[in-house]
Amino acid sequence: MNKIADDFSSKNIGSIFVYTNEAHPGENYPHLTSMQQKTTHAKALRDVLGVNRPILLDALDGACHRYFGSMPNMTWIFNRAGIPVYKSDWTDANSVRNSLEYLLNVVQRRKAGVRLAPFSVERLDYRESDRAAFYKRLAENGPKAVDEFRKVFGEN
Repeated sequence: MNKIADDFSSKNIGSIFVYTNEAHPGENYPHLTSMQQKTTHAKALRDVLGVNRPILLDALDGACHRYFGSMPNMTWIFNRAGIPVYKSDWTDANSVRNSLEYLLNVVQRRKAGVRLAPFSVERLDYRESDRAAFYKRLAENGPKAVDEFRKVFGEN
């Protein structure tokens, strides 16, 4: 997502990361109990994972996350009027890039005088799923996070 933010920044498209909560708390990154702790975790997100976009902190009770649907790893794209033009329950760089390119094309077509009318689309996208890489990242939260995830999904 950092690459996409970089690629589209010259096209006046901004990108932020809203840090909501620990999806899989563990010994290293436990369940959040204070905004100070949340700030520390967000700094680790920036430093350890290399997030170079602005990181905004959701309220400790997750008000923003709930308002936008409580999806696990969501992405939203808003137009300049603040209208949602893309919503995904899982962040996938290919899907986000495709949508941004499409939306930029809409802008160019309108500038060329093409009269366009909006409509809604619902589609099922597919993302790559690298379970080994997921568990490696999950292990950074601590053994508790890995154990709890495996129990929930019946994995050994």
